[in-house]
Amino acid sequence: MSENTTASTELTSQYAAQVTSDLEHNLKEQDRVSGEITALQQQLATLQHDHTVLVTMQKALGITLPPAEPTAPEQATVPAPRKKAASRTSTTAQAKKTTAAPSRERARKPAKKTEDAPSTAAQPSLIELIRQHLADQSEPRSTVEITAALDQAHPERGVKNTVVRTTVENLVAKGQAQRTKQGRSVYYTSPDASQPTPSAPAESQQEAQPEEAQ
Repeated sequence: MSENTTASTELTSQYAAQVTSDLEHNLKEQDRVSGEITALQQQLATLQHDHTVLVTMQKALGITLPPAEPTAPEQATVPAPRKKAASRTSTTAQAKKTTAAPSRERARKPAKKTEDAPSTAAQPSLIELIRQHLADQSEPRSTVEITAALDQAHPERGVKNTVVRTTVENLVAKGQAQRTKQGRSVYYTSPDASQPTPSAPAESQQEAQPEEAQ
């Protein structure tokens, strides 16, 4: 207990010394800033007084400020405003041309999309591909086997196993596919196809745990 009390007392003394030092530094900074503010206020007052004196002397001497703009005859002899007007007109015309060009490009883009639409619509969806693949099989297939077959037949689509698993489960929920289990492995067939016992390949065994977890 005595050691803890001594350590606590020393720590309190250190904090007290640090707080006292910071407080003294803060007071010095306040004095310094206050002195600078006072000096600046005095300098401002002096400048304001000098300004008042100078304005009074200017009025007494009858000094007038030069005109900010030239007189009307001088403006009439300078043709510069006409050139500026012409340049503004040309700039406006160029801006209209620049604005019209993108609008024409936007008008052409929908036409291109319309031309490409038939080719996009002609491609079957992933659901149709999976349903057709299951209908063509004589025995149940796992998602790994389905993915490999579709990826080989349609390499440009980049078929993923996770997407195939989700899609085929949706087909099962809609009654458009059937799911069977052989141990830990899951297989899928078409509703109209017979369901012989599949010979579980090595790939199906590797995917067993992720499909069972889902």
